Amino acid sequence: MQKWYQIFQKNTGLSPYVWVVFYILPFYYFSSSSTSHIILGTAIILVFFACYVLAFVSQGWLVYFWTSVQIVISITMTLLFSYMYFSIFIAYLMGNIKSKSAFTTLYIVLMVVTIGLINYGFVSENPVFIKQIPFILLNLIGVILLPITNFNRNKSDRLQVQLEDANKKISELIKLEERHRIARDLHDTLGQKLSLIGLKSDLAGKLMDQYPERARNEINDVRLTARSALKEVREMVTQMRGMRLEDELLRIRQILKAAHIELTLEGDPKLKHTSLMNENVLSMCMKEAVTNVVKHSGATACSIIIEPSRKELTLRIQDNGTGVMGENAVFRGHGLQGIKERLEFVNGCMELHSDEGTTLVIKVPNITEKPNEEVGS
Repeated sequence: MQKWYQIFQKNTGLSPYVWVVFYILPFYYFSSSSTSHIILGTAIILVFFACYVLAFVSQGWLVYFWTSVQIVISITMTLLFSYMYFSIFIAYLMGNIKSKSAFTTLYIVLMVVTIGLINYGFVSENPVFIKQIPFILLNLIGVILLPITNFNRNKSDRLQVQLEDANKKISELIKLEERHRIARDLHDTLGQKLSLIGLKSDLAGKLMDQYPERARNEINDVRLTARSALKEVREMVTQMRGMRLEDELLRIRQILKAAHIELTLEGDPKLKHTSLMNENVLSMCMKEAVTNVVKHSGATACSIIIEPSRKELTLRIQDNGTGVMGENAVFRGHGLQGIKERLEFVNGCMELHSDEGTTLVIKVPNITEKPNEEVGS
């Protein structure tokens, strides 16, 4: 499951010095006993830690086998020497088990064994046990909380890695699909036009001497075809550079769903009076803002509100997360400076409010009239 050198005090929340105490403490319980007890106790401790290491480096059913052996050893140490703190090591180990059913089973077994041993100590009125009651209660709390905490943290880490891998794969697939689309568009747009230009140029060359009028007509067709091809290429490049708000919202919806953040959308993402450049900038700013929500806010809900007006388009991105601290946090970190610079390029602006979450208000100007399309070269 893990490297052998990662098995001690890795992300446990406890100081490594506390774990050192747990390593040394068992020897205290039989250090003043007979030689046979010292040899037996030392052997049990060595076997326990050997099983502990094997449980970490093993996979499959061996993990559960070595964990079960450790539980048996913990019972033996409690009955023979009144030492029951091995359960802390077992509790931490269980949090690294990936299977939920196996984790639940072993967790219940450990809880039953620990509570049973505590009750046995009370019933038998063992004086060594009675003196340890405060520490035994702390041990019980650790046995209850440590496996669940460690299991949930490891599960969250695995999901985060899977999410990052999925995002990378999606990104690569999008790039691959975009390359294929560009190749198809270039073939359809330029391939046919260039073939036609080549044929008409060859024909004009043949007609130049005998039929100059027909040759002139063919040259005119070549010129018109070239202009048409140039216009289509410009339109295609504009579409490639542009990023529609509606398309970006589809990707944002997928990202928020993967991050378990509920999305609420208000307004029409099909913009009618916003230029392609402004819409492109708006899409990039929205993407950066939502990325901040996923990475930094800790939110469970996010709303995107689109408010068009005659002169400008307003985009509000709200979340119920932790908010932004500090008066000057607007232009520091988390890509906010990049959003500000993009908006300044198109005469837009942004505002950031932090009250029971974060609200980012983005405004870009609308166009009052559509520019005439270029018909010439």
